[in-house]
Amino acid sequence: MNIRAFNESDLMNLYGTLSDPDVMKYIEPVYSLDQTREFLHDVALSDPPLVYAAEDDNGKYIGYVIYHDYEDDSVELGWLLNKQEWGKGYASKLTKLMIDRARQEGKNMVIECDPEQEVTKHIAEKNGFVYDGVFDECDVYRLNC
Repeated sequence: MNIRAFNESDLMNLYGTLSDPDVMKYIEPVYSLDQTREFLHDVALSDPPLVYAAEDDNGKYIGYVIYHDYEDDSVELGWLLNKQEWGKGYASKLTKLMIDRARQEGKNMVIECDPEQEVTKHIAEKNGFVYDGVFDECDVYRLNC
């Protein structure tokens, strides 16, 4: 599993993720190609990036991980994986990988998710995140690293 910075050539991979209604079900409406291009430039290619490309062990793009400052002492963690990659344990692997990164940076972690995102809540709890209430209509889970 590899996390890397996005680049311009990732546009169509990212579009495949953001244009899938199943992937976006709990996030927001699907993106057009123009919206994806804007997201790539404003979010993925920002400095620092707010999201990073996720690849499997063979270097194949599988989706992206959200990882950016949330509060002074914490970072937000999340992931959007292509539908064909669901059920392979990638979200759990990404979570563990990013927990290690946050610990190295001396940061706590936050996961925000739609109250109906049962898989996300399960992964959060399995990795030691504790439910901390609702903020902006999202369930919030925290992990003190």
